Amino acid sequence: MSQIILSRLDYSRIQNYITNARQSGSINVNEAKNLISELNNAKIVEPEEIPGNVVTMNSIVKISFLNTGKQLQFQIVYPAQASLKENKISIFSPIATALIGYTVGSEIEWMVPTGLTKIKIDEIIYQPEAAGDFNL
Repeated sequence: MSQIILSRLDYSRIQNYITNARQSGSINVNEAKNLISELNNAKIVEPEEIPGNVVTMNSIVKISFLNTGKQLQFQIVYPAQASLKENKISIFSPIATALIGYTVGSEIEWMVPTGLTKIKIDEIIYQPEAAGDFNL
């Protein structure tokens, strides 16, 4: 696993969301473990120090599935803002957990119902930190 980069603010907020979700039972145990594992291996930096090519919370990301060539675009958000209709995916979802903290061009293996697949981060359409939105 490559080391991911997270802002101090994203790290803190995600930790709080996991704690609250565990208490309310609204997060799958395996999803919580995977996300905590990613967080524990992350390099934590100030929001202003996040490179513009890193997937952060509230980023709008374009990915492709390398085995099919299919592309998707969505925003990674906190659970309360998640909406499939608006292409907003919760950080608690396996795909968001797989992408957070990785850079454009990264290829990541991801388990889907049909088995292991590889996804590539093609582009970050919007990243709050790059846009100067350090408190989102």
